[in-house]
Amino acid sequence: MRDYANTGPLRRLVRRTAATRPMTWVYTRIQRPADKLLYRLTRGRATASSLLSGLPVVMLTTTGARSGRPRTVPVLGIPDGDQLIVIASNYGRPHHPAWFHNLRADPRCAVTTGGVTRRVEARQLSGADRDARFARALRVYPGFRTYRERATGSRRIPVFVLDAGPARP
Repeated sequence: MRDYANTGPLRRLVRRTAATRPMTWVYTRIQRPADKLLYRLTRGRATASSLLSGLPVVMLTTTGARSGRPRTVPVLGIPDGDQLIVIASNYGRPHHPAWFHNLRADPRCAVTTGGVTRRVEARQLSGADRDARFARALRVYPGFRTYRERATGSRRIPVFVLDAGPARP
């Protein structure tokens, strides 16, 4: 996984334009279905978003806060040592994504990347640790800055760290 400055021109273009209002509108409608389809076709090794952008997209499986049922969504999982950083930006919308509420209700979840699933536990960050991890995520995907600006006034974008357990195929 490469920082924004170290990617090729096409992937930099995708990362730069993804946070624009028109592309956000497109992504909110097609990203999840396209990612899930390619994820199934590649047996969990890739998503459409990861191929186009070079971003570390993982499939996050949480337990529904109300339903108790498993819910799987594609999210950016920024590697940080043995941990992953996930940002509940929801494209800068005024409300948190559903998976945020699911993690708050039950922090035990799973992430799948490269065909490997790991059980993890989510921990919401605050203070200097939150700010440092958000800055790390910005180096990978500058669009988080745009999302933060859109969300200002309505909410502060939550940052989670996922502590990994052992891998299982």
